[in-house]
Amino acid sequence: MTDSKPLDGKVAFVAGASRGIGAAIAVALADAGASVAVAARSEAEGKVPGTIHSVAERITASGGRAIPVSCDVTSEESITAAVDQAVSEFGGIDILIANAGVLWMGPIEKTPLKRWQLCLDVNLTGVFLMTQAVIPHLRARGGGSLIAVTTTGVDMIDRGSNAYWVSKAAVERLYRGLASDLKVDNIAVNCLSPSRVVLTEGWASAGGGQKIPPEAIEPPETMGKAALVLAQQDAAGITGTIQRSESMIPRA
Repeated sequence: MTDSKPLDGKVAFVAGASRGIGAAIAVALADAGASVAVAARSEAEGKVPGTIHSVAERITASGGRAIPVSCDVTSEESITAAVDQAVSEFGGIDILIANAGVLWMGPIEKTPLKRWQLCLDVNLTGVFLMTQAVIPHLRARGGGSLIAVTTTGVDMIDRGSNAYWVSKAAVERLYRGLASDLKVDNIAVNCLSPSRVVLTEGWASAGGGQKIPPEAIEPPETMGKAALVLAQQDAAGITGTIQRSESMIPRA
């Protein structure tokens, strides 16, 4: 007889799961027993390391269940196909991790319109579209958990403004209101961000080469542990909140 795991029988759809925080969360949920749809655009190695296939293979190699799912969160058609694939393979969806994102930290007066629009399209509209697509599936399962990955940068109003922080702040407002709307459906809705800087492959590629002191760095696995706590919630538990990883998982 094998020991039960907290997410046995659950299905998680993790968007933006080919590397970094998304990959860490996908692995953590799989280790906890969930079947995981590892979703992102990254089907082949590019300038930034990591693919949906490598993450799914990592999970299955350690005895978990996962499938790679191609998904562009700016496309309704792509999202519909990705969600349909996950439901066809695993029978439903209980958990969404809306993590797909792009980074642009430049000052507003030096931000090209296409960069501003890309941040809104991926970081905000992408969350809206993914959430909209999975709600009926969570409802059909009698509840579940929606988690959007945001950033502590939304609180740093002493540091000016940029498209990335603005798009993530909008997501926090979206999810705080959605928690009230979905309480009747037994769906928990929360935002989660790192407490400190996570040096992901994407951050290294687009972060401008900033030198970050060691004490300001958080491993991506901390986000995986925190997401696991929120993934186990429904509307009777933690919902309507904006959580920082280390408030849920104290630093060792």
